[in-house]
Formats: sequence, C-alpha cells, structure tokens
Amino acid sequence: MSTPEELRYTEEHEWIAVKDGGLVRVGITEYAQDQLGDVVFVDLPEVGGHVGSGDVFGEVESTKSVSELFAPLDGEIVAVNNSVADSPELINSDPYGEGWLIDIQLDDPSSIDSLLEAEAYQALIKEQ
Repeated sequence: MSTPEELRYTEEHEWIAVKDGGLVRVGITEYAQDQLGDVVFVDLPEVGGHVGSGDVFGEVESTKSVSELFAPLDGEIVAVNNSVADSPELINSDPYGEGWLIDIQLDDPSSIDSLLEAEAYQALIKEQ
C-alpha cells in the first residue's frame, strides 16, 4: 500500500496534504479505498461551511458499504472536488491525486502537528 511520506494521516484513514497559508487538501487513503471496494457515490459538503475536527462532512458509498467522512481538523471548507461527485471511481484509481475530496482553510495551522506521520499510519494499518 502506498503511503506518501509528505502527507499526514488520521486514524479514520484520511490523508492531509499541507498547502500554503494554512490550507490543506483532504482525501481518503489507498488503504481505505481498498477496504471499501469500488466507490459508486460520494456526498461532499458545500463550500463555505465550517467543520470541527471529527465532524462528519460527507460520505462515500461503495459496492460493499457506506462510510462517513470525518474532518481531520477545524476550519472552513474552501473547495470541493466536484470531479469525484461526477466520477466516484477517481477515489479508487487515484486516491492521492485526482481523487481528493475537500480543501480546508485551517483555523489553527499548527494543529497539523496532531496528525499521524506516514510511518505511524503504516503501523496503524498493519495492526488492522
């Protein structure tokens, strides 16, 4: 399983790419999409909403199950990837690229430090 070193991760199997100025991009990991199977539907939030860490911001439906998506950190949703709403299979084919879900402008950019680094995330998925 691919676990890019430059990303941060959550225990809920989401990845976080740090952009400039406290902006982060969020998606689900290769491990998560593999566990889900073929993704057939994605429900994403509206731009402009505020999320708190752990808040449900949407869901992913696959041929196996429906899974909620959880905000990794506090902030405002400033972009959503409408391409995955139109083509949910992007999550399976390119989870770390075209399959991204939302961008969040963080309330506190230092909160990124609370997320898992790649090595810790790899240990987590080995336990599961």
